[in-house]
Amino acid sequence: MAASVTLNDVAKAAGVSIASASRAINGLDNVTEEVRARVLAAAGQLKYVPHGAARSLAMSRTNTIGVILPDIYGEFFSEIIRGIDVGARAGGLHILVSGSHGDLNEAIVAARSMAGRVDGLLVMAPYADAGELAGKLPVNLPLVMMGGVGGQADLPSLVVDNHGGALEAVRHLVEQGCRRIAHIAGPESNLEAQDRLRGYLDGLKEAGRAEAGFEPRVLPGDFTEATGYAAIQALLTQDDMPDGLFAANDMMALGASLALREAGLSIPGDVAVIGFDDIPVTRYASPPISTLRAGVFDIGRRSLELLSALIERGGTESPSSAASLIVRPELVVRASSRRR
Repeated sequence: MAASVTLNDVAKAAGVSIASASRAINGLDNVTEEVRARVLAAAGQLKYVPHGAARSLAMSRTNTIGVILPDIYGEFFSEIIRGIDVGARAGGLHILVSGSHGDLNEAIVAARSMAGRVDGLLVMAPYADAGELAGKLPVNLPLVMMGGVGGQADLPSLVVDNHGGALEAVRHLVEQGCRRIAHIAGPESNLEAQDRLRGYLDGLKEAGRAEAGFEPRVLPGDFTEATGYAAIQALLTQDDMPDGLFAANDMMALGASLALREAGLSIPGDVAVIGFDDIPVTRYASPPISTLRAGVFDIGRRSLELLSALIERGGTESPSSAASLIVRPELVVRASSRRR
């Protein structure tokens, strides 16, 4: 049915001119937000797919890929960009990178500004519902989501099994003899952080079925070293220190490890520590940090390859055929948690 739907049909359904419908669908600025919303809603309801030949005439190939990330600071995002860049160079492509600062509207503005300048978009928006984001982007621009929650809006995506990885982290700490396991969580608005928190809580429930004493102990964090450090300082004011710590990412695990060492506590003797992501610096920390290896570099590279394949097919896949790749994190045991 989608193949028979024309731009004229979308314009009629939205009650606008064909020119206005075209501007809205292509993400141009010279259209009001109210008109854009109506046109995109009509396009979604009618399952409108821009004609490939018409699209290639209107928008010639730029050999450039747009990349929108929540931030561009830090080793995690540096590795993501490096993976994308390596994949792009292998395909003779260039990348255009923008940060959304964790704001959905900024991501939308950045994406629209790239329309006509890029052949497709790689978007990491773990703070947003993918369906809501995709509904506000140019319809004819191929899109691959990185991160977030798998299966959202049936979009092509590459996501990490954050819940499964967190569950594995707790199981590992339990196997090492830890019974009072604390968790430094990521931002509440971050869907991946919430999946990791859920995995932590499920891990405690699983352990508690066999033995009493596994009570949740969650400290706030925002994925930075500073909040990992602050979490330990908060714990030091309490009577009962945990003997195991799962940080929702490696940067917080590094900050927490520094605070533990400054307090004169042994890692892993007093507190066993494990993070998440396996950014390169974790293996050079003192002691080296145990973690869940998500393959950050490979996430960037594989996402680029997925998008390139989508562009070559014209970017007109139906939702039911959209590819979704799930990355299963690998437990990497290092000195920070190895007690046995």
